[in-house]
Amino acid sequence: MSGGAGLGPLLIRSVRAVPLRCPLPEARRHTSDFGRQDRFDVVLVAVHTEAGITGCGEAKAAVGSVGETAAVCAAVNGDLAPGLVGRDARDIAALWEAMYSGPRAGHALGAGWSMPVVDRRGARAAALGGVDIALWDAVGQYYGLPVFRLMGGRCRDRVRVYASGGWAGPERIGEELGAYRAQGGFGAFKMRVGVMDGDVRRAAARVAAARAVLGDAADLFADAHGTMTVPQAKDFCRRVADLRLGWLEEPTAVDDLRAMAEVRQAAAVPIAAGESEVTRYAFRDLIQVGGADILQPDPAICGGLTEAGRIATLASAHLRTVAPHLWGSAVLFAAGLQLAAACPNVPILEYPMGGNPALHELTEDPPRPAGGEIAIPEGPGLGLAIRSDFVDRHRIDGRTGGITP
Repeated sequence: MSGGAGLGPLLIRSVRAVPLRCPLPEARRHTSDFGRQDRFDVVLVAVHTEAGITGCGEAKAAVGSVGETAAVCAAVNGDLAPGLVGRDARDIAALWEAMYSGPRAGHALGAGWSMPVVDRRGARAAALGGVDIALWDAVGQYYGLPVFRLMGGRCRDRVRVYASGGWAGPERIGEELGAYRAQGGFGAFKMRVGVMDGDVRRAAARVAAARAVLGDAADLFADAHGTMTVPQAKDFCRRVADLRLGWLEEPTAVDDLRAMAEVRQAAAVPIAAGESEVTRYAFRDLIQVGGADILQPDPAICGGLTEAGRIATLASAHLRTVAPHLWGSAVLFAAGLQLAAACPNVPILEYPMGGNPALHELTEDPPRPAGGEIAIPEGPGLGLAIRSDFVDRHRIDGRTGGITP
């Protein structure tokens, strides 16, 4: 059901977290500083309305492939859902504030500033993001419009994507990234570096091997997952100075923004960060300290599409670009596509190359890059058709029926 313009409120009937556990076949597993990845866990969030429309979002239990989903599901089902039932799903900004400020939401709206709950950057924040994405999906379906139309219209009809992976050693890293190019015509690639390398020299050698195979025309990024010290990060940047890295992602611990700023000040390589940051307030701090050139909010972590859009606006005021972190399912990637369509300063998206059935099999029309780009879908909401059989096969809460109640 769609096309509800002029039909009155879109009342929320129920909200439910749907936890999925997707085992990875041996051939699709990889090893990084997070260990051996043998599964991909996802928390889908379904917002069911009295109009018969169901919106779907994603809440992130962890930045990587594996996370314990119980806390996020409890936050959706126990903390947030009761306060949303009976509310109008179209009031997305007010509902965001209700979830963020909790019992003081009324005071916050009256005063004009947020009065957040204590758990504003934990499981509750991830749960909030999943609900928010689902609300945008539901409202888009209601009006028969893609989400980007509701966010201000379209800036682009296609967006560039980079192949995100790159775990192999110096002997095979070029082969691994070259195989990505053959799969989707990618012209941009990201590889992992840092503690998994053992030392900075090996990390730099792997970057050099990748560049040798990809050639000078390709864009190449590196992600340290916050595992380097400041001296190590500076040394790494010196060693790769001639290899034209597009960015070094999270060189140092994310809890020490000044360390990241020190690396950025010393290095010629641009610094990217933000995949584990929550709300625009954290990104404000990252900008103010001078910690990053490229901001990387994850809509399933930072507070949903509402907050990701605010972060993109904040970034634009400081001449920063945004490259969202999208290591998740097809739902999260669809949210990233809508953000890229609506925001001028989101010129590139992450396309995960790890084994992830939830990216490739969860929906009827999974995102497929061609020529290193993906077209922005024109369908209502996020433009998704969730496969109930996939959900039922992988959900771990004992229920069936796809994302229906």
